[in-house]
Amino acid sequence: MLAVVKRSGVTEQFSRDKVVRGVRRACQGRPVDDDALKQLAQKVEESIRATGVAEIPSHEVGLAILGPLRELDAVAYLRFASVYRSFSSIEDFESEIKNLREAIAEEAAQQDRSE
Repeated sequence: MLAVVKRSGVTEQFSRDKVVRGVRRACQGRPVDDDALKQLAQKVEESIRATGVAEIPSHEVGLAILGPLRELDAVAYLRFASVYRSFSSIEDFESEIKNLREAIAEEAAQQDRSE
């Protein structure tokens, strides 16, 4: 059993459905279907289970969501990151957009090198 420890100290069972619900809000109005959200939740669970721990802080679940969400949809990623990381200024968004652009450019360069 994989458990999530919330900030309040309460422990609950990991739920893919909760991951899907949380990410679905960030994906509102985006071209992301339910199957893609379910696959994202599965990737999140697999990455958490790969750590080998039975209990994981909820903060770590959020971190595990960011990578697959960035791959799925950049706008949804920014929305989720802005709430998850508590962006408080335009500069926070600008910095994250800069990082996102750099990561996308690096991935494209790696893909070009492998072809």
